[in-house]
Amino acid sequence: MEPFCGGLAVVLGLSPERAHLNDANQHLINFYRWLQKGLRVDFQMENDERLFYAHRDRFNALIASGKASTKEAAALFYYLNRTGFNGLCRFNRSGEFNVPFGRYARIGYTRDFTAYRDAFADWTFTNTDVESVSVERGDFVYADPPYDVEFTHYAKDGFTWEDQQRTALWLSKHRGPVVLVNQATPRIEQLYRKLGYQVQFLVAPRRMSCTGDRTPAREIMGTRNL
Repeated sequence: MEPFCGGLAVVLGLSPERAHLNDANQHLINFYRWLQKGLRVDFQMENDERLFYAHRDRFNALIASGKASTKEAAALFYYLNRTGFNGLCRFNRSGEFNVPFGRYARIGYTRDFTAYRDAFADWTFTNTDVESVSVERGDFVYADPPYDVEFTHYAKDGFTWEDQQRTALWLSKHRGPVVLVNQATPRIEQLYRKLGYQVQFLVAPRRMSCTGDRTPAREIMGTRNL
């Protein structure tokens, strides 16, 4: 079970038959749900600035008109994330996607996602707050919440220090195995140590940066009930 499934790196690496995958980003979850149905992209996709902003405007119009769960919205979300600046996925407080054009030299696009249909067949995707996620007693929980840094606007409401604390307390109530990964800030380390986690440190590539800084980051890995 992943309460912050993000790019699915862990679950795709483990390839379990069943998985419960949650994320606060409704557009990401909509994309995954359409992958389960065998998504095919049928509109123009190019590494072109004018086309990017036209597709961004269309995507935001779908959001504003209550059509964010459509197939078109899922396909546009894929295109915008492939073409936007530095791989960012960012929304303003009005819920609009506001990442600028990426200016890459070359981009490879996928049009046919039907290969994911079978792999995702028995996976459940949900879009809810972490405290509302349903977890069974024996579930293995891998939690990778947004970094404890200033930039946390992956979803329109962002992710605050209060959210970090709520997440830690929610995880600590689970009786099954838990693995937690986050930025190794002093307050994150203190938070999880106080809750009885075994803490280790590791250096990992920076997963996302709005400044273009992809130097390795020091991370904390906390474990419980393993």
